[in-house]
Amino acid sequence: MRRSALTLALLGDLGLSGCAGLNETQQRAATGALGGGAVGGIIGSFSGNAGLGALLGAGVGGAGGYLYDQSQQQRGYGYRRAPRGYRRPYQGY
Repeated sequence: MRRSALTLALLGDLGLSGCAGLNETQQRAATGALGGGAVGGIIGSFSGNAGLGALLGAGVGGAGGYLYDQSQQQRGYGYRRAPRGYRRPYQGY
């Protein structure tokens, strides 16, 4: 029991550390895929095929996360912007 808990904690840490270098679009798509996979696995277990449910849920969740990110970018809620009055340094040397 103790060994399986340690293994589960290690896998969780490795999974979270893989998200360190993602931009906001990738983070939202990954979050949607993770949530969709979990819900799909639970729903699929009721019908007797949890693996297929998790696979379909992850696909739908990932697409939903990506579409949500695109709508947020169009509204201007996405990436951080420079503060007011900030002038970008001249880049054309």
